Amino acid sequence: MNAPLEAAPHKADLMSGDDYRESLRRYQPKVFVDGREVSSVADEPALRPGVNALAFTYDYALRPELEPIALATQCSRGRVVSRMLHVDESAGDLLNKLEAVRLLCQETGCAQRYLAHDALNGIAQAVARIDDAKGSTEHRARFAAYLAHVQDNDLALGVAMTDAKGDRSKRPHQQANPDTYVHIVERSAKGIVISGTKAIVTGAPYMHEFLVMPSRNMGREDEDFAVCCAVRVDAAGITIVSRPAGRPGEKLEHGDALFSRKYGQSTAVVIFDRVFVPWERVFCAGDWQHSHVLTYSYATHHRHSCIAARAGFGDLLIGAGALMCEANGLDPGSKSNLRDPMVELITITESFYACGVAASVYATRDEYSGTFMPDPVFSNIGKLLLATKIYDMHRIAHEVSGGLVVALPGPDEDHNPATAAMLSEVLRAATDVSYDKRIQTARFIEDLTASYQGGWYSVISLHGGGSPAAMKQEIWRHYPVGSKVELVERLLERGMLHDETRAITKNRQPGRCCDSGCTAPGQPVMVSLPLSRKAE
Repeated sequence: MNAPLEAAPHKADLMSGDDYRESLRRYQPKVFVDGREVSSVADEPALRPGVNALAFTYDYALRPELEPIALATQCSRGRVVSRMLHVDESAGDLLNKLEAVRLLCQETGCAQRYLAHDALNGIAQAVARIDDAKGSTEHRARFAAYLAHVQDNDLALGVAMTDAKGDRSKRPHQQANPDTYVHIVERSAKGIVISGTKAIVTGAPYMHEFLVMPSRNMGREDEDFAVCCAVRVDAAGITIVSRPAGRPGEKLEHGDALFSRKYGQSTAVVIFDRVFVPWERVFCAGDWQHSHVLTYSYATHHRHSCIAARAGFGDLLIGAGALMCEANGLDPGSKSNLRDPMVELITITESFYACGVAASVYATRDEYSGTFMPDPVFSNIGKLLLATKIYDMHRIAHEVSGGLVVALPGPDEDHNPATAAMLSEVLRAATDVSYDKRIQTARFIEDLTASYQGGWYSVISLHGGGSPAAMKQEIWRHYPVGSKVELVERLLERGMLHDETRAITKNRQPGRCCDSGCTAPGQPVMVSLPLSRKAE
């Protein structure tokens, strides 16, 4: 008899960008921007660039040619879902997530929604570890039900992780004001009540729900601060104090809007004042022994995603730099003074992206959850590279473009009868590139690198996902220095035996192989998407 055919995975009902905007109107979060309360997030001009960026993530997932990376099959559920809400089940999932995030951030600068992916994967690993320690399945069951809820409803999730922290020299339980960290203030048969402050929540106003997570390893005395749960953004007791997204409040310019007037990102302080959370939405409550699993797992996934996000930003600078060279009448292919910095920019971008690819290829299966974790060494090296090289990326864009990117007269002069004709003649360079195109490119580069938005990209690249010091700590903690030490000692014929107590030889890695064959003979690991990737 023939074996029964497995049912094809069922595709979740995915929203379009307009569906997403309409869904926001069904929520009533308490949001303040620039000192005033916002009545409708979806219709607020100060938040529109952020809403646009999130809307793009919904629209791109509906494009048939992008389905291989925009969507993913959650095999554990038999569902095809948004890649941004998928829990990774293979190294290939991590590679496709990397490609998806890079594409999204090419279009939007920072797509923001990928943080949900990173948090969901981190929580999946943590609840499995908690249940293993307790000999139960309760936490995994809660998370599985919540994962089905967010995937089937195609939600946007904000990650409320970074606490206000107060006095950085003191632990959470030692703070004069306990509300500098989110913590449990009450427990009952129905759920928990939480209070405290999360200081940096990406895209907070225009999310559907928050994933509340601890921001550090907790000790026994910090038990009440070891909390992970999910809440709606409009839950009673939540106040969101947000920055505008992008540069929407500046004076409107003629012609096409600058990049950051179309797309941007807001960050917010989110205050929790006795917010009730039912047990079915609580994934960790007082399990301080496992708080490090949440922080470590999320940080590793997030740093892996940040690599792709900044590679997408690098793509914008590479394209704009080449356009500026052309508009100036110069060809980098024949001018080494332009070719060399352009190649440096390409090398920086693709170097840290290559670390993301390596982290995906060397991913390991978590023994408790069965999910896949990117290699921590390559994830942290890639994130450290982009964090410190973002300033070089800006410098190179300035070098190849010239001082015009910040020295142009204001755009209103383009429409001033007394100056427009003169400027269009004297500020044109290449005969085959119009003045309008030249100054448009110059202002695009200014927007990305020499404006408020440019400064934002620098700081968020440096500190987003953790400071460089945190990445260096993780690299040293996981890198197999011990294997390198023992290699040299063997070559020196010292006859040393491995010593578990020796500090510099604790970490070892004998090498890795593609055990069962990564692909069928003649089949590449990655294949090209259709050539046309034009945004609709």
